[in-house]
Amino acid sequence: MKQERALRTRESLIRAAADAFASGGFEATSLGRICTGAGTSMGALTFHFRSKAALADTVQRQGVEITGEVVRRISRTHQLPLETVIAITLAVVGLLEESSVVRAAAGLSRERGATASLWHSSWVPVIEEHVTRVPEETLGPGTHPRVLLSLATHLVTGAEALIHTGGQAVGPDRVRPVSQVAEIWEFTLRGATPAVRLPGAAADRGAPAERSGTGPGGGGRCCSGDLPRSGADLARGWDAPPLPP
Repeated sequence: MKQERALRTRESLIRAAADAFASGGFEATSLGRICTGAGTSMGALTFHFRSKAALADTVQRQGVEITGEVVRRISRTHQLPLETVIAITLAVVGLLEESSVVRAAAGLSRERGATASLWHSSWVPVIEEHVTRVPEETLGPGTHPRVLLSLATHLVTGAEALIHTGGQAVGPDRVRPVSQVAEIWEFTLRGATPAVRLPGAAADRGAPAERSGTGPGGGGRCCSGDLPRSGADLARGWDAPPLPP
């Protein structure tokens, strides 16, 4: 009985710390605030964690483990590399929306540097691995697979910053960040205006690719044509994956 109560107290402290770190950051969070959030005493906190840093290490490690488990699960259930990359970005952003532990891990990694497990290590290397498997011939002219890695990384880190600041979509619809990310993937993959090129870009590379490709898994180019599993398709009806126990 005492052991069960001690475990419940420890978990309450971790949850309260995650909530506090996610909203206020490491430096601005006091141990008193964490105790209040957990409904326990300072003595109970110091019994389980010798310092605020030790508690932050635990929160950060749990956030990395939760994210890593979901990312690995997606890698096992998707076959096409580009589809897998899209699904991972959506899932990670969804976790940031749903889990204060994951949000805290992301923020603590940014704030504390290499003092503990870095949250990005739970998803960036996996995306990089799948990006290297995307056939270059399925990409638009002059597009290197590393651009996909940059895009995926910026989408997740941008969404994390948006969620951290409490921001949502511009306009009345208040679209969830995970849906915003899906819309950006849709925009990127289908192309907004194929005839437009960036100033100074390789406008002389030839005519734009035909818009009749078969998407990331077929013979067409990933930036044109019909995409049976585009970002919007993956996000439609999307729910946050269950957190590992």
